Amino acid sequence: MSQPKVIVYSKDYCPYCDRAKALLKSKGVAFEAIELQDHPGEFEKLKARTGLMTVPQIFIGEKLIGGFSDMAELDREGELYKLLGLS
Repeated sequence: MSQPKVIVYSKDYCPYCDRAKALLKSKGVAFEAIELQDHPGEFEKLKARTGLMTVPQIFIGEKLIGGFSDMAELDREGELYKLLGLS
């Protein structure tokens, strides 16, 4: 099973965004970081897609898992590896 694509939507000066990316790096997980301040209009599309007004927004495959706190909880519960296909 190959690892699903992981995308982190983030912004500059966002400590939770930094923590989310650091957690993924610590697990050796490849991810794409989309810095919303560099892509005007992308945040509006993201808000319309998810209904959320905050960052980071983390997707594993097509599934929104939430923000840093949500991902950290999945990690604590051992569910993050399963979602990533890493067992």
